[in-house]
Amino acid sequence: GRHEVQSWTAAAKQSLCLVWQKVKVQLMLSMSFLVAVCWYCKRLYSFLAQLLKRWSNYLQRKLIRNVSVLTEVDLLGYSVREWKGETKQAKHMREAYEELFWNCHIKYLRQVRKDNYTVLRAVLFQIFSQGIPFPSWMKERDILKLPEKLLYSQGCNWIQQYSFGPERYTGPNVFGKLRKCMETLKTNWIEISATKDHEERGNMCNTLFSDESKEHKLYEAIKFIMLYEVVEAYEQIKNREEPTHNLFSLLLARDSSSDPLSFMMNHLNAIGDSICLDQVELFLLGYLLEVKIRVYRLHRFHTEEFQVNYPDEYRREWSEISLLTEDDRYYHIPLFRT
Repeated sequence: GRHEVQSWTAAAKQSLCLVWQKVKVQLMLSMSFLVAVCWYCKRLYSFLAQLLKRWSNYLQRKLIRNVSVLTEVDLLGYSVREWKGETKQAKHMREAYEELFWNCHIKYLRQVRKDNYTVLRAVLFQIFSQGIPFPSWMKERDILKLPEKLLYSQGCNWIQQYSFGPERYTGPNVFGKLRKCMETLKTNWIEISATKDHEERGNMCNTLFSDESKEHKLYEAIKFIMLYEVVEAYEQIKNREEPTHNLFSLLLARDSSSDPLSFMMNHLNAIGDSICLDQVELFLLGYLLEVKIRVYRLHRFHTEEFQVNYPDEYRREWSEISLLTEDDRYYHIPLFRT
C-alpha cells in the first residue's frame, strides 16, 4: 500500500508538472501578447495625440486668422512683449500699461484686428457682447427705410457716390446694398441683445465677428447712420434751427466736411479703406449709439487727455464701453477685474 501511495504521488506530481508546463507556455504567450498590445496601443495613442494636436493647431491658426477680436490676454504680459527695450517710448508705454493695471483695474485686453474698421469693430463688439439694446431713437424709426428716405424725402441724389470701405463701390445699386447693411445690423443687434445668457451671447459674437462679409455690413450701416444724422443736422442749421447736439456744428465747421456731401466724400467713404474715425467722429459715434465711450490713450499718458469720454456730454442711463489705443489709430478692448 505504501508503494502504491508513492507511485500515485509521483504520478500526480508528474501530471501537475505537465499541466504547469502547458499553462506556463500559455501564460508566456498571453503576457507577450498583452505586452505587444500595450506597446501597439501606446504607439497608436501617441500617433493619435500628435494628429489631434496638429489638427487643433491648424484649426486654431485658421480660427485666429478669421476671428477679428481675439481672446483675452494678460495686460502686463502683452505690454512687455509689445514694448521691449529701453527706448523712451517703450518705457513710456510700459508705464502707461502699469497705470492701467494698478490704478484702473484693467487686468486683461482683447486684441482687435488692425485695419481701418478697428474702432467700429471694437465699439460694436462690446455693445453686442454686453447685450446693450437698440438706441431709443432707432426703436422709434425704421432704420431700414433710411436710405430711401434720404433720397426721396431729402433729395440727396449724390448718395449714389457712397463707397463701401475697401470695396470702393458706387453706383445705382447703392440703395440695395445699404438696405442689406441695415438689415444685417438690425437683425443681429436685436437677436444678440435679446440673448440673456452671457456665454451664449459671447459665442454668438465670436461667430458674427468671424464673418468678414457680415462684419463689413455692420460697419457700413453705422457709417450710413452717421451720414443720415449729419444730413438732418445740416438741414436744421440751414433752416436756422439749433441742431440736436452741438457736435454737429463742430463737425460741419471743418473745411473738409462743411456739408453732408463733403463729409461723405472726404471722410466716410475712406473709413474702412484708408482711414479710421477721427476724434470728432468718435463723439458722433457715441452720441448716435447712445453709449459713453471711454478711451484710454496711452501715448497721452501723464496728460489730461489720457482718459477721454466720447461724447463728453452723455446721459446717465447710457451704457459705458471702453477702448484702449496707443496711437489714436488702432484700438483694443480693455477688460476690468477688481
